[in-house]
Amino acid sequence: MVKIYYIHHQNRQAMKGQITILDKPSLRRMVGQLKKLLTEGEKQRQADSVFAQIEQLQQFKAATDIAVYWSLDDEIDTHRFIEKWFNRKRLWLPVVVGDDLIFKQFEGTDRMTAGAFGILEPTGRQLDNVAQIGLIIVPGVAFDLQNNRMGRGRGFYDRLLANSKAFKIGAAYSCQIFSQIPTEVTDIPMDLVVVG
Repeated sequence: MVKIYYIHHQNRQAMKGQITILDKPSLRRMVGQLKKLLTEGEKQRQADSVFAQIEQLQQFKAATDIAVYWSLDDEIDTHRFIEKWFNRKRLWLPVVVGDDLIFKQFEGTDRMTAGAFGILEPTGRQLDNVAQIGLIIVPGVAFDLQNNRMGRGRGFYDRLLANSKAFKIGAAYSCQIFSQIPTEVTDIPMDLVVVG
């Protein structure tokens, strides 16, 4: 049992509370409910804030090759960021192959196809050397103040990040940030978590 202090921002007013989370599945369910409370306008405002902050980071400015995810409806929206930058930097998006992720270059929305789990994936060339990635923007279900990340439970990103030297950024809505989340030795922490 882990006591978690959470901060949830709604209508720009911070509310603090204490909850007790027994396990990762319970936390995933709770975060899913919190995200459903966000309006479309609030989601877009937070996404814009996250990527404005990322664009100011020296690690972003210095990176030529950036890995980023094509967001699902319940994740911080990456679509506008990807469309903005893919002609100026090499953007690599994940593609699920069995139990692993590989990266393919994003070359426009007309060069994407539905892949595993119905997620749109690029059809561009495959990245041969993951060490080429200087920065990776990672989705997550929940993050904590120690930059720990909890994903959806399949371990795709943890396996990928275990051998990566890239600067790792978690992108999150404010309702996804907790003082502490349950972690395991295989969970890879972020270098920075950027919150909307």
